[in-house]
Amino acid sequence: MATRLKDTDVVVIGLGAAGGVAVLPLAQAGLEVIGLEAGGAMTRRDFAPDEIRNNVRGWPMLSSHKTNQEAPTVRATASANAVQGGHPMMNAIGGTSLHYWAQHWRLNPWDFKVKSETTRRYGASRLPKGSTVEDWPFGYDEIEAYYDKIEYELGVSGQAGNVNGKIDPRGNPFEGPRTRDYPMPPLRWTAFHDKMAAAAKSLGWNPFPGPAAINSRSYQNRSGCGYHGYCNTGGCHVDAKNSTAVTTIPRAQATGHFKAVTGATVTQINVDSQGRASGVTYLANGEEFFQPAKAVLVAGFTYENSRLLLLSKSAAFPKGLANNHGQVGRHYFSHHQGAPVTALFPFDLKAWYGLPAQGVAVDNFADDNWDHSKVDFIGGSNLWAMSDRRPISASGMNTFGMAPNWGSQWKAFIKENADRVHSSYIQKTTLPYEDNFLDLDPVVKDPLGLPVIRITAEYKENERKIAEHSQEQMEKWYRAAGAIQIAKAPTGGIMGASTHAYGGTRMGDNPDTNVVNRWGMSHEVPNLGVLGASVMGTSGARNPTHTVQALAWRTADHIVKNWKSIAL
Repeated sequence: MATRLKDTDVVVIGLGAAGGVAVLPLAQAGLEVIGLEAGGAMTRRDFAPDEIRNNVRGWPMLSSHKTNQEAPTVRATASANAVQGGHPMMNAIGGTSLHYWAQHWRLNPWDFKVKSETTRRYGASRLPKGSTVEDWPFGYDEIEAYYDKIEYELGVSGQAGNVNGKIDPRGNPFEGPRTRDYPMPPLRWTAFHDKMAAAAKSLGWNPFPGPAAINSRSYQNRSGCGYHGYCNTGGCHVDAKNSTAVTTIPRAQATGHFKAVTGATVTQINVDSQGRASGVTYLANGEEFFQPAKAVLVAGFTYENSRLLLLSKSAAFPKGLANNHGQVGRHYFSHHQGAPVTALFPFDLKAWYGLPAQGVAVDNFADDNWDHSKVDFIGGSNLWAMSDRRPISASGMNTFGMAPNWGSQWKAFIKENADRVHSSYIQKTTLPYEDNFLDLDPVVKDPLGLPVIRITAEYKENERKIAEHSQEQMEKWYRAAGAIQIAKAPTGGIMGASTHAYGGTRMGDNPDTNVVNRWGMSHEVPNLGVLGASVMGTSGARNPTHTVQALAWRTADHIVKNWKSIAL
């Protein structure tokens, strides 16, 4: 029998990038908020700059026992057998915002209107067959104020390219208009970034420094970046990476209206006789508790959001909570990150260490920034040349067929070329399709006996063609910078678990095709909200975190303004 706890106004499930943001405006408004986090609390002392610990052993993720014990299974199609996959996320106060790369992009205006803009410019026949893509229920203009709010509340460094319609050539000329510049200048460039920027300009492109939720100088009494080079899968030991653990969550706690409960594994969202959310059941230290609440916010990662809703079955929701329309788990997609380009240069790059969010970007081939009339796909890619190279990772570099992968010849090649190789990072548009989805695995269960989520998804023709086009442009860029050898990874394949996973609880005005409304509140359960990339209907050529956090603040703001009607 679960122990019933004292009632609260709002319970937030998950205190990562999304939930860790939402708790601040809720608490500042005076609502009593309980945050349930399956992991524990970490400090800078937990984030040693250790390549073996972080990048080889994957300590941040391996420390999240819950996450690893409920890793999704994956398969390409519904007729294939699912196999156990990995899980790139972690459980902790701050969640994946502790160890993520901290690239902090806004979506472009086109990303909110993919269906209508594609139809307007090229005709409806250009929409990929089988895609379930819909326009967002609102446009860029409506979320811009929340993008701005996040950039200043957390701290984002960057160079604006469009302030109130005025284009600044130092930034991204393709970005949507912003109210003001970033609160901090961009992270510094190295000589290699300068070389890549010059090469891009020689091609007629528009290079610019990418935005990062990392301090380029002291901000909010926290240190500026030391450029130590361990942001890739590691936390920041000087608190310059602006995770929710060091930004919004402590400020929410300081209000006296927010309490974080760690080690809490939520097993079900409960409903009352009217089908409204009544609270959540969770396990902590082997005991079961029931936390009553007037409103519930699900703020796990994409896979966990769908999984928890599907597990929360009741008489009112026999197929899972908020799933009477059968939309939970639908419209799933993730970024195609398996098609990088690697280049060999005839000179040392002097680009050791640094961080993945420190780099030069090109957006000329992102979204619909160029005329797609002569290509047979829609969408595009952001090209990114970053600083993120360490000794052990260099030992696994491509030898371009010039040496074997072992032995004395391999050692000689590594010794000569370790500082002459660079790999790109390319973010590409991915769309949802009818036969890409999430559901509960009928066989594989976690240690509690609950089914894990099953991913059924593969990259389609449109996404493969984007990847091939992206690789062609990246090769041009590298060649212009002096590269003498190029290696391209294969494109296409199964869509496994990803740090950039979207859909499953999509946002839209139509309850027949979406789980939550334009405010992130369930169509079927009026006091249930969903936060995270699971509500996003398109990805853009972008990392999702900034949009996730802007949406989280927007949902929290809506709850505050409409509290009397939500908390009936």
